[in-house]
Amino acid sequence: MPFKGQQILPAIQSMKDFDKMLTYSFRYGVFLNIHVGMLKSVFDYARAENKDMFLHMDLIQGLSNDEHATEYVCQTIKPYGIISTRSSVIKKARQLNVKAIQRTFVIDSTALNRSIQIIHKTDPDYIELLPGVVPKVIERIRLETGKPIIAGGLIETQQEVEAAIAAGASAITTSSISLWDLFSKKK
Repeated sequence: MPFKGQQILPAIQSMKDFDKMLTYSFRYGVFLNIHVGMLKSVFDYARAENKDMFLHMDLIQGLSNDEHATEYVCQTIKPYGIISTRSSVIKKARQLNVKAIQRTFVIDSTALNRSIQIIHKTDPDYIELLPGVVPKVIERIRLETGKPIIAGGLIETQQEVEAAIAAGASAITTSSISLWDLFSKKK
């Protein structure tokens, strides 16, 4: 199990969300939409609370999402891992021994085939598949790449979480606190 059995990865869009996450037993989560000026303090806070947090490189406000920014973030901020749609970012994180999640959007069969090709080239630790409500795509990408799948996007119900897990997803990213309630215990 990639996340020690944790099926929900809380997607954090604000400090209020992070404070809410701290009331749960989650160990792993994802920071989205964060200002570059807050990176150090937010990650120091996460480490103090024993949280292993991924950082979505494409959504950092005030910082480019290229391999140079990735090198800076990995060496200075030292996140548990990074998420990106960009191949160069994934490759740089892997070179620096930082966990890497290749985010991919599958909207049709062409995008599916292209995503599989990119995944083989970048060799990420994990794949985040959006939208995460298509079980047959989760299963196919997992089988064709051999990589753990994280399903995200448009997952709104317990049944959709369970369907994604049954199709082979290791975890689900979500900002839905109602889903956090269903899949984690309060401290």
